[in-house]
Amino acid sequence: MDKRVYLCLAHMSGKEMGFIQEAFDTNWVVPLGPNVNAFEQDLERFIGQDKKVVALSAGTAAVHLALLACGVGQGDEVIVQSFTFCASSHPVTYLGATPVFVDSEADTWNMDPILLEKAIEDRILKTGRKPKAIVPVYLYGMPAKISEIMAIATKYDIPVIEDAAEGFGSKYNGRMCGTFGKYGVLSFNGNKMITTSGGGALICADEEAKREIMFYATQARESYPYYQHEQIGYNYRMSNICAGIGRGQMTVANEHIEHHKYVCGLYRDLLADVEGVTLHENPSTLYNSNYWLNTVLLDENLHVKGEEDAYGETVKGAVGGAAGVTHEAKSVHTACEPNCNVEAMRVCLDKAGIESRPLWKPMHLQPVYAANPAYVNGVSEGLFRRGLCLPSGPYVTEQDVRYIVEQIKVCCKN
Repeated sequence: MDKRVYLCLAHMSGKEMGFIQEAFDTNWVVPLGPNVNAFEQDLERFIGQDKKVVALSAGTAAVHLALLACGVGQGDEVIVQSFTFCASSHPVTYLGATPVFVDSEADTWNMDPILLEKAIEDRILKTGRKPKAIVPVYLYGMPAKISEIMAIATKYDIPVIEDAAEGFGSKYNGRMCGTFGKYGVLSFNGNKMITTSGGGALICADEEAKREIMFYATQARESYPYYQHEQIGYNYRMSNICAGIGRGQMTVANEHIEHHKYVCGLYRDLLADVEGVTLHENPSTLYNSNYWLNTVLLDENLHVKGEEDAYGETVKGAVGGAAGVTHEAKSVHTACEPNCNVEAMRVCLDKAGIESRPLWKPMHLQPVYAANPAYVNGVSEGLFRRGLCLPSGPYVTEQDVRYIVEQIKVCCKN
């Protein structure tokens, strides 16, 4: 029997259908309603710190609205972590602003505080203005050096928008990620720690900030008996149906987080004797990652079966299953790509029924951002060339992890 082990897929608890049925029974099949309100309350209790939450249609929408609330507009600059998914930087361009990319440090793989301050000082020197916001990311669930980042942001009086899309339930020094900055972003895409099928949320400081975000998320309507618009708004509110899924997912959120940590522990134990494969883990007790995705680095000298044939042909479609519409690749190679042994490992595991994937390609290396300012130290590029994401979701069992590690060993040349 073909054994398929997938990278990360949120697991339904079975309780979601009750909340969904309730929405249909009460005719709340719209982007507001009792499930939306209750889901927001569940999230507020979960993250603590007296924060307020707005449930939205996507994590990208949350980034967009947070930037808008920070006053980002045409001609502004926003400092964004380079080593991440494009949803952190694309909304900056939606607003006519320019993403300024900052590289990572090697401990957490997240925004380097030293480079961050250099970037701020240099942008002030070059433009005469400071950046309008800072967007650090909790990559693969790993907390950033957020206390250092916040200290720098406070020094220059720049608001921080924490992209905790991958960091739901992760903690830094005992405090939930997403609660340190002015705003925090969550994602409930189908591959996240919990899901609403699609969707996201924005963590706000207080009720006033929440109301302002909700105003823009619901088309920015003024209080007249007819539709009056004095500002541009967006259709970003979460559906009551999706929020019903979220309510069910919240009942197993802690269980999901603990399972991901358990899977990480299995990888740690089983990979301990595999030379040339290094698991990324919490750098100290300050960090408490949810291990949304478990990631490994392959030593450049590790030889993998088939590496001599890596990149032999162009990929057809998107690696990783359903990922929307993609353009056909124009060539086998790009200017920066994973090492041949990493690509060979991905292909080898795929043949064994195991989905793996390269790490995020840094944004400063993306063609669409080739002309953007970037403050780099080589860390994210080095990680991208050497790294691989392994199956980590709630469906991944101990038997699966043993099979995955066994196949990694098989893929390595003797």
